[in-house]
Amino acid sequence: MRVLLVDDQPLVRRGLRTLLDLEDDLRVVAEAADGVQALALDGLAEVDVALVDAQMPRMDGVELIGHLTARFPALVCVVLTTFEDEVVLDGALRAGARGHLLKDVEPDELARAVRQAHAGRVVLGSMAAQLLVQRYLAPQEVVEPGSLDLASLSDRERVVARQVARGATNREIARSLFITEGTVKNHVSAVLRKLDVRDRTALALRLTGTDVP
Repeated sequence: MRVLLVDDQPLVRRGLRTLLDLEDDLRVVAEAADGVQALALDGLAEVDVALVDAQMPRMDGVELIGHLTARFPALVCVVLTTFEDEVVLDGALRAGARGHLLKDVEPDELARAVRQAHAGRVVLGSMAAQLLVQRYLAPQEVVEPGSLDLASLSDRERVVARQVARGATNREIARSLFITEGTVKNHVSAVLRKLDVRDRTALALRLTGTDVP
């Protein structure tokens, strides 16, 4: 099974390569430091599974997964993250990822996840699975326009919230504020957490009619 590693940290890539190359049926055939570099690689059509870091410069993991799954339908993507983030989980799955794992996953679990994802199964770490279960078991949120108290947000978070409400993407927000997409994601996650809102859509609806300075 041919594996592509995409992570902006060389030590992480080296560690993953070492672990996977110990398996008789797994072979790392290519590496990239970010999404832009990954898409420029030759031989992507021959890759079976891509292990993709969630947060990288230039092009993050979610955007890369969207490109890979659109261009190479047979290529299976699994996103790796340092910490659990429901926004990243949701974005990765919507982009076509077949799995979501933390980087501190046990070596045997990582190898097993690669095999299972390649076999067509969805592989989720325990916390990611719990997030999805909680989402479907939780009572449906009643969205009332203009019902948010924004006092807990920082000035930058209010700016980001206002742009989310207008429908701007993370890339568009990053360009307008001259910050990275990873920083925008962190701000959006903080806004969702502080306002106790489930996702960007609910945030936008809640901010309708709310004065966001």
